Amino acid sequence: MSVKLSFANLDKLSENVARPGYVPTDLTPGIVHFGVGNFHRAHQAVYLDDLFGKGLGHDWAIVGAGVLPADAAAREKLKAQDWLTTVVEQDSGHMAARVTAAMVDYLVPGDADGIIARLADPQIRIVSLTITEGGYFIDPASGKFNPESPEIVADARNPAMPKTAFGLILAGLARRRAEDVAPFTVMSCDNIPHNGRVTADAVVGLARIIDPDLADWVERNVSFPNGMVDRITPATTERETRFLADEFGLEDAWPVFCEPFRQWVLEDRFPAGRPALEKVGVTFVDDVSPFEQMKIRILNGGHAVIAYPAGLMDIHFVHEAMQEPLIAAFLERLEQDEIIPTVPPVPGVVLEDYFRLIQQRFSNPRIGDTVRRLCLDGSNRQPKFIIPTIADRLKAGQGIAGLALESALWCRYCHGTTDSGAVIEPNDPNWERMQDTAKAAKDDPSTWLAMEDIYGEVGRNPLFAETFAGHLKTLWELGARETLRRFLA
Repeated sequence: MSVKLSFANLDKLSENVARPGYVPTDLTPGIVHFGVGNFHRAHQAVYLDDLFGKGLGHDWAIVGAGVLPADAAAREKLKAQDWLTTVVEQDSGHMAARVTAAMVDYLVPGDADGIIARLADPQIRIVSLTITEGGYFIDPASGKFNPESPEIVADARNPAMPKTAFGLILAGLARRRAEDVAPFTVMSCDNIPHNGRVTADAVVGLARIIDPDLADWVERNVSFPNGMVDRITPATTERETRFLADEFGLEDAWPVFCEPFRQWVLEDRFPAGRPALEKVGVTFVDDVSPFEQMKIRILNGGHAVIAYPAGLMDIHFVHEAMQEPLIAAFLERLEQDEIIPTVPPVPGVVLEDYFRLIQQRFSNPRIGDTVRRLCLDGSNRQPKFIIPTIADRLKAGQGIAGLALESALWCRYCHGTTDSGAVIEPNDPNWERMQDTAKAAKDDPSTWLAMEDIYGEVGRNPLFAETFAGHLKTLWELGARETLRRFLA
């Protein structure tokens, strides 16, 4: 019989479930975090749980916050189990479960007054975010903040009752300024190049519309460190909750399953103070850019390389995609020939070894990561993970045949059917647009590349356009499997 997760039941947990090495009720908050999803709970919260277990940083506990409708349901699940989360690490030779207690509260989504009041609290010295690549209101082609986004325009018109994370952060900073309270540090934990700068652009960009003086104050006084985060963390399904109950005797309404590997590299710019995360494996550097580019291009780009052919071949799990020789060979060819050569040297890292580790991580049969998750949100991910690599190679006069095929595979996927004819359910915030454009591109490939906000100059390059069109034609005539076979031959 399984035990329901709660403070009261921590002593009743099975011996094979690790529990917090501290008294959770002794913690006090120091961080407000927007976007309490699986990745945050398997990454930032785990690092803090480790730190608290060493008897350090007990004034840096997390207060959750959210702005999406789904956040209310997530809050209710976590509230019912005293904000506790079970994290299960798995690979072929390792499985371990632990209960983490780094979060001590979760603000009511939609309660702008309550969220702003907590942001203004002097106890809060860091505000962090995992709101996905698409949550930063970036113009994909320019990579810059788009002040004309409808949500930003709405917050600018009603700054006292904002609905975006950036509107709430700005309102919290404005109140701290008015009350002469030192500003908090804003720390993005999303997979975006220069995520700190991107976050600053959003907060300052919104402030420019509302109050230029406030924008100047934010620029002068608020720190936005860049960071690189890494841990493969799939979505939770009934499969995971059932497994946890069967294998560990623990009932958790929203557990997290993840790989054992994790990495966090941060620029050490925290004027309001920070937890001593270097004690638990976080790397602090002056400039995170080399680590960031390595991860985004080799790992996130690699995910895109295997995702779309696997999706078209009706492959469900990522490790199954890696077991398909054509997909594994495509990843190897594209990484070695076109992606890794664009990555500058990284201090203390051999890029070839890094790629071999990624191949092992993608092949982990226990993690249950899905191809559909990797295919998600290409309209926001491709301009960050793939297209900059294409642009660099074109500028250098280098080949882009494999990257053009990756782009053609994405286009073919967005048509909405696999090679077997199975329907691909909507899998992008802009799915209707992507599907309509992909259908038009079947007869006129230039239609796909004409999405200026996604491809920019790359879409206008004659070599890329010709290569892309040839690959797309072959995909429609022969399917993904034969197209890969011919490319590799």
